[in-house]
Amino acid sequence: MSVPGAATARTAEPSNYLNAEYSIKSWFLTLDHKRIGLLYLAGLTFFFTLGGLFAVLIRLELLTPEGDLFQSETYNKLFTMHGIFMVFFFLLPSIPAVLGNFFLPLMIGARDLAFPKLNLLSWYIYMVGGLFTLYAMVAGGVDTGWTFYTPYSSVYANSHVIAAALGIFISGFSSILTGVNFIATIHTMRAPGLTWFRMPLFVWAHYATSLIMVLGTPVIAITIVLVAIERLFGVGIFDPAKGGDPILFQHLFWFYSHPAVYIMILPGMGVISEIVACFSRKRIFGYHIIAMSSLAIAVLGFLVWGHHMFVSGQSIYAGILFSLLSMLVAIPSAIKVFNWTATLYRGSIRFDTPMLYTLGFIGLFTIGGLTGIFLASLAVDVHVHDTYFIVAHFHYVMVGGMVMAYLGGLHFYWPKMFGRLYPETLAKIAAVMIFVGFNLTFFPQFLLGYLGMPRRYHAYPEEFQVLNVLSTAGASILGLGFALPMGYLIWSLFRGKPAGNNPWGASGLEWQTQSPPISHNFDEVPIVTEEAYAYDTLRPPAAASPEQEEVLHV
Repeated sequence: MSVPGAATARTAEPSNYLNAEYSIKSWFLTLDHKRIGLLYLAGLTFFFTLGGLFAVLIRLELLTPEGDLFQSETYNKLFTMHGIFMVFFFLLPSIPAVLGNFFLPLMIGARDLAFPKLNLLSWYIYMVGGLFTLYAMVAGGVDTGWTFYTPYSSVYANSHVIAAALGIFISGFSSILTGVNFIATIHTMRAPGLTWFRMPLFVWAHYATSLIMVLGTPVIAITIVLVAIERLFGVGIFDPAKGGDPILFQHLFWFYSHPAVYIMILPGMGVISEIVACFSRKRIFGYHIIAMSSLAIAVLGFLVWGHHMFVSGQSIYAGILFSLLSMLVAIPSAIKVFNWTATLYRGSIRFDTPMLYTLGFIGLFTIGGLTGIFLASLAVDVHVHDTYFIVAHFHYVMVGGMVMAYLGGLHFYWPKMFGRLYPETLAKIAAVMIFVGFNLTFFPQFLLGYLGMPRRYHAYPEEFQVLNVLSTAGASILGLGFALPMGYLIWSLFRGKPAGNNPWGASGLEWQTQSPPISHNFDEVPIVTEEAYAYDTLRPPAAASPEQEEVLHV
């Protein structure tokens, strides 16, 4: 991408967003989208760590067939709090809140998001929602499952449902505000020459995600309010004993929660497109169809919620329709995988850490997507419904997909965010450990589910123990793989080698400013004259110093 007028490194000491002149107070009052992205990064890392600790306890309990580590009520609270923290406070906001906040304005040549104050407010709302949920955990936990199925959650559960539901309700406004901000920014603040079909696919993915955030999140917010009303005032909404309908809750919950899967995965697909093009040194294959497939996923995602309800007693005709629509929504995702593969074909591929995470994403997400097709088939779904097959499928999509993309994007953009390089050899070891540990953890769960082991049980027949031991062993490898990046990325902030402005030789406006970016992003408004991913016309990156070569290519 040609960007005449884009900022270049200054000879004098630049004023970037990390300068020591900024006080702690200024961080909590900042309107700089980059620093707000880092505030999200801190919050997300905390909630991810908390959810991960619950996962460790779950796997330790399942090491033996007997429920000998926790009582059943405690185990219910463990998997519920694990799901709540991971889904609502990590998976949903992760890439949009961190990488989207940080890089979307840079990618379109803007100096900030359209509504900076709204952006800061969204972070505060997110943290306040998290604090309410933390209170629910400390006060005794929630035992309903992260889906809050009624009437148990609205009438019978003897746990802190209201506090957790209030936390989720509040945090939903953070998603809505972020989505509105992204849409307004993309529509009104693109640099001269940056037409819709010159935008990076990262921006297209966040645009589609923002549409889901704005249209879908109010539905789950209203649903949570209805649960609280029934629980507090005894109004018969979902409780059949009072004239309510528990299936209504499932319709409302899944109408949001299936599109919410794409809030989690679409931004990751945008990250993967950036990395694939950069590390294969090629124009992305089928740019236009990948961009349109993001919008197709956003639209079709709202039409498939009924495939979660095949065993709920819904009409067989509705089941057939939802089955067909669920298979249809797989097509845009498959298009992306095929086009990434075509981009890699005969490319000049570099197997740096971001590329390892990308290849892991493609493989694991493909398995998750194919098993989603199994679950879209009524006969198969009836057999494996509420078994560990569902757990494995969900984690192959969310952890094997979204988390791999998140870590790939974090490693790809870390040198730009902080101007420092991380130890490449250690990063590659962590990427391989996560890939191996993940498969060892969750692939046995496909077999457990097919054999009939129900999910959410802390005691099980002895014949399932071998597969559960394998899963727990894999979780230990996976946990160490997640811990390694936390260590060496923090280390790189203080001891990492200088990265330079563009250590990967990547295209895009975000790589044309210094590392870390200056506070106002660009000294001059950049002018875009070429399409995205013009690697055939891009000059090769400047020669790296011996120190950079040592870190980047060990």
